[in-house]
Amino acid sequence: MPEANARMVLQDSLLSRLSEALAAQMGLHFPKERWRDLERGIAAAARDFHLPDAEACARWLLSAAPARDQIEVLASHLTVGETYFFREPRSFEILEQQILPELIRSRRDGERRLRIWSAGCATGEEPYSIAMLLDRLIPDPGEWNVTLLATDINPRFLGKAAEGAYGAWSFRGTPDWIRERYFKTRRDGRFELDPRIRKRVTFSYLNLAEDAYPSLAGNTNAMDVILCRNVLMYFAAERAAKVADGLHRCLLDGGWLIVGPAETSHTLFSRFATVNFPGVVLYRKTAHAGPRPVFGQRVLPRQEPSPQAGVASPEPLVQNLPIPREPPRETIRAEEPGLDGRARSCANEGRLAEAAKWCEQAIAADKLNPARHYLLANIRREQGQNDAAAQSLQHALYLDPDFVLAHFALGNLRLSQGRRREAERHFENAQALLRSRPQDEILPEAEGLTAGRLGEIIASVRSILPRANKEQPA
Repeated sequence: MPEANARMVLQDSLLSRLSEALAAQMGLHFPKERWRDLERGIAAAARDFHLPDAEACARWLLSAAPARDQIEVLASHLTVGETYFFREPRSFEILEQQILPELIRSRRDGERRLRIWSAGCATGEEPYSIAMLLDRLIPDPGEWNVTLLATDINPRFLGKAAEGAYGAWSFRGTPDWIRERYFKTRRDGRFELDPRIRKRVTFSYLNLAEDAYPSLAGNTNAMDVILCRNVLMYFAAERAAKVADGLHRCLLDGGWLIVGPAETSHTLFSRFATVNFPGVVLYRKTAHAGPRPVFGQRVLPRQEPSPQAGVASPEPLVQNLPIPREPPRETIRAEEPGLDGRARSCANEGRLAEAAKWCEQAIAADKLNPARHYLLANIRREQGQNDAAAQSLQHALYLDPDFVLAHFALGNLRLSQGRRREAERHFENAQALLRSRPQDEILPEAEGLTAGRLGEIIASVRSILPRANKEQPA
């Protein structure tokens, strides 16, 4: 077939309608100059939907709002999920030599707690890269409560990520010693990550365009560092601004946001302080209102380093970079009324001991309130006290056997402990309860989450269980 006839020829009017629908339904942005990319993605998705061509697929998608599984298929074709270990190495160098050591030093004599979120983690190379950095920076991991959350909209990517096996292409530009130290070669030629590192990352389904965050239930609150790289570039401006605002609220005062080199924007991240390091621009949440200060003398040009630049080796690659100290915490804050409101406010600010104290006082005032036991469970889990968290969840379920969020939380907790059979039972209980509820019903204690949305999230979590826990007995 001649090349001219092989070209896809969706009408501009159809592509315009489709791009508007995708912006409304998924937050994805396809301006006219990217319509050919949209057309290619729809043509690839058509095969998964068993449709004859891109036009049939486009018209079918416009006929009704896509369901969760259809959105996941679309996301896999309309966004680039391909990545590699220590991509954009300058960001990892700053993390290794400046940000993480400073956080570790500041927490070593107090509550040894560190929370990092890889938002849009694709197949897992990014959060595993962070886990490998932490393995070298924290010599006593058993004495620390480290949360490394990795989320994505695509369960296929999450399944591959949780499996922790990669081809040689995922190591391009990565020094050989990384692969030799943390991976073993399988018979099929792929490289399998050390289970000790793999278990440090928690993978979860989350749609940045739709789901609520920060959220105690979703474990997206009180973060020290968020990496959201090469994700916002796919969103329409209004949706990207909402995501940026949500990420700002997810961070503690002094927390860091890392985006891709092509995503830096003074307008989009106006609520953050812009921090200029050699070769990379990062954003920091400060406690102060009003215009944000800019640290450093100049804004460096945006560029993605060559893969040949490599990754931080056992010897420091970045020396003597000044890092701004954490700004003072404001002494006055707006709090929700009531004891449990104070507990939730403290938890969102990372003051877990104080949050637990308020929550225990709330429980003492009303021991038969299951929501308060559920809140305490979330706080205990953030503190790394999983047995105490499970006990609080079981107490909540004793008081209210139909408490959907408690079943879901206990399923996630048991899953993190490798107790897959128990996790499955609680997920099944939650889904059975959700089937009897209207899809648009907002669930109690769910921070705006509807029954239908939670059902979709549980289905996505369960879809990656076989790979995520294959080494555990079923």
